[in-house]
Amino acid sequence: MMTVRKERRLRIKRNESVKEGKLVINPKTAQELGITDKAEIVIGGKKRLELDIITSSDVPEDQVLINPDFAKTFGIADNTIATIRKPLK
Repeated sequence: MMTVRKERRLRIKRNESVKEGKLVINPKTAQELGITDKAEIVIGGKKRLELDIITSSDVPEDQVLINPDFAKTFGIADNTIATIRKPLK
């Protein structure tokens, strides 16, 4: 029997206060997706990145925050929609 990973499409916002390689996510969203320490983001079905997470209730449930320099390095525009899920171990 195959288990299905929960995933959601969330909006990526750039934020200067986030450290490179980190992703800030709402704790309710993280709990819903079963994310505890790392999250996988997939953009357009092509770009796939695995980032450490930080939970913050200041972030809306339909958004995640990343570092602007990190986003620029990987070609991620502000307000991009991405699939967020727990990475495979």
